[in-house]
Amino acid sequence: MKQEYIEKIYSGWLAKIIGIRYGAPIEGWSYEKIRNLFGDRLPDYPAAYKNFAADDDSNGPWFFLRALEDSGEATPQAVAQALLNYAPYEHGFFWWGGYGVSTEHTAYLNLRNGIPAPQSGSMAQNGSTMAEQIGGQIFSDTWGLVNPGHPERAARMARAAASVTHDGDGLNGAAFVAASISAAFEERDIRKVMETGLSFVEPDSRYEEALRAVMAFYDSHEKEGEAWRECFQYVKAHYGYDKYPGVCHIIPNAAVMALAMLYGGGDFDRTLEICNLCGWDTDCNVGNVACILGVALGLSAIGRKWRQPVGDLLISSSVLGYYNIQDIPGSAAYIARLAYALDGEEIPEGWREALSGERRFHFEFPGSTHAMRLRAESGNGPGDAGNGRHFYLENTEETAASGSRSLKFVAAPMEPGEVLYLYHQTYYRPEDFTDSRYDPAFSPILYPGQVVEGWVYLPEYGRPAQVSLYGKDIRNGKIYEGERISLGLGEWKRLRFQIPGGTDALLGEAGFCFRMEGRALERFEFVGMVDDLSFSGQADYRLDCGREQTEVWPGGHTEISQFTRLKGDAWLEQGRLHLSCADFGELYTGGCDWRDYRAEYVFTPICGNFHGVNLRVQGGTRSCGAALLEGGRFGLVRSRPDGSGYDLLAETAFPWKWGRPVTVTVEAAGNALRAWARTGETGEGEETAELVSPHGAGPYSNGCVGVSVRQGSHLALDGIRIWPAGDGIKPPKHHQSFQNAAPNPENIHKTTEI
Repeated sequence: MKQEYIEKIYSGWLAKIIGIRYGAPIEGWSYEKIRNLFGDRLPDYPAAYKNFAADDDSNGPWFFLRALEDSGEATPQAVAQALLNYAPYEHGFFWWGGYGVSTEHTAYLNLRNGIPAPQSGSMAQNGSTMAEQIGGQIFSDTWGLVNPGHPERAARMARAAASVTHDGDGLNGAAFVAASISAAFEERDIRKVMETGLSFVEPDSRYEEALRAVMAFYDSHEKEGEAWRECFQYVKAHYGYDKYPGVCHIIPNAAVMALAMLYGGGDFDRTLEICNLCGWDTDCNVGNVACILGVALGLSAIGRKWRQPVGDLLISSSVLGYYNIQDIPGSAAYIARLAYALDGEEIPEGWREALSGERRFHFEFPGSTHAMRLRAESGNGPGDAGNGRHFYLENTEETAASGSRSLKFVAAPMEPGEVLYLYHQTYYRPEDFTDSRYDPAFSPILYPGQVVEGWVYLPEYGRPAQVSLYGKDIRNGKIYEGERISLGLGEWKRLRFQIPGGTDALLGEAGFCFRMEGRALERFEFVGMVDDLSFSGQADYRLDCGREQTEVWPGGHTEISQFTRLKGDAWLEQGRLHLSCADFGELYTGGCDWRDYRAEYVFTPICGNFHGVNLRVQGGTRSCGAALLEGGRFGLVRSRPDGSGYDLLAETAFPWKWGRPVTVTVEAAGNALRAWARTGETGEGEETAELVSPHGAGPYSNGCVGVSVRQGSHLALDGIRIWPAGDGIKPPKHHQSFQNAAPNPENIHKTTEI
């Protein structure tokens, strides 16, 4: 793969997210309604968001692509497993409009009920109306991005993936989008890109007919200025919504995409504007078109007016809260890694570290900021952060700790004694968003016990300062701060800080802390650069359910703080987190990058005969763990990839009872999986059990934690304690008291409170 394609992957994915955000506020609007409100032009975002919440147009492409990593291939069966694994059951992720109404909902329930892919999305199963809605097209961008310069392979993978939920012209749209994006890596002429995309569409299909008709109209009519409006009237008359059944058919929207790419004339801004002004499924259409042009034209075509509001942030609404907080350069790096793997090539030396699988903010993509943020405090209270200050972030080639780029920041005016924070937000709450698009929920991406590392530089034309790394507990505002150093000018310095372990801190931000130096009455501009910020290591963490909250989102949907829900009913009551179900229910929390660790769960089985604890959770169908089972048994379990339940790996007698608290400890180290269960206190009334899996942990080498119930069961969770696995460490002999419990003194590091 050509090295320059790495940057084009980023530019295409960034453009996709920009297009979604640009079209989302007017999704479903008519051409007339848009013109009535905005007039003839819409050169910028039509709405401002605090942060842009999740969208199905990015959820689908991002998580279906993970089939390549999880299963090693992009077959209908592999993508079907990804859908079952990453999509919550009938909430979030995409539109759950009902069986026989929403194409994706219909296919999902088909899969859940044993109808395999690709039959799950076929016309034979669902009819042509369901099969030919827009989803096959809007979820296919990443198959083009992961196959740069290989349009045939991109189209083949896109068709296979789309067949899980779609058929007919739904597959033609998938092939067109993916092949066009793939071709755009090597061709800037948009008409030629479109012709390549069409070469992978079935001849004489309605999809080809519609796009060819738009191209013929363009060739035979005026092209300049507002001439596109006449073409839209042609599209509306011949290929409008009234001509096709269903909620959102693919053909009218594909015709609008073709119109916009032709009349946009290879100009990024104008193409997106025309596409949005046409109306209909605006976020889908503009997202697809933007991705094609973002690859073809590159980053230089995407202006600051588009990039700054996005801020490199990608919010998702999968079943895994850790993955729901992403930055666009990080997800582009993931796509690039897969692209090199598909080609059977090594990542070039200059990119190897930047494209690693860690949470790493490398700033090597021009203009990238990795969703970093600035704030300042003067000590005058929580409202002092603004105070007429100017904050500015800029990707720069001025200097770098590694590679060729770093992140430059400017804050002005600053005064001696003030503190400047440059940070990445590691957890989000409802108040961080304007709306609740596709119902996101989150788990933190950084935990006590983990390590923050980064490089920092103060230029010779700037001012010296004391600098440190830090993490902030957003429950109480407490700052955990590493060693402060006095940083001189003109020298890169590497910092490393392990967040204190054994606590229940909810870390909502982490990064660099700068303490201003100087003399009273001085006011100045403060400038610096940072590079290669990363979060890594195993958590040493205590989650106390008595401290969690019910988070209420705009629009009314609720979540339990730090948890995501696959299915079931979850609520907080008297300091416990309850989970119950009719058929099955699961909740997850923690870091998906956790590997070798031990997790202790304290809970009470209320009713039913399956009360499980999960670890190395990689989604709704990928985890292992332990469970209290019917007949006074305790077992080690591993989930089935089709989502139908769990396989029993080992079991033993264990006389658990409803209403009696249980402590279950599970450890995964390498491929070894073992568990202990205990009821009562040490001594009288105590019952214990221990199990070792003869099959190990199976294919799951990393993942978060969770709890699960089946067959009408109900449990009440007090809390979870996570710490690194270690040979010779015995499970605690007493129940952990989660409410107001003190952390283990051996796990407390030196901290500084601000």
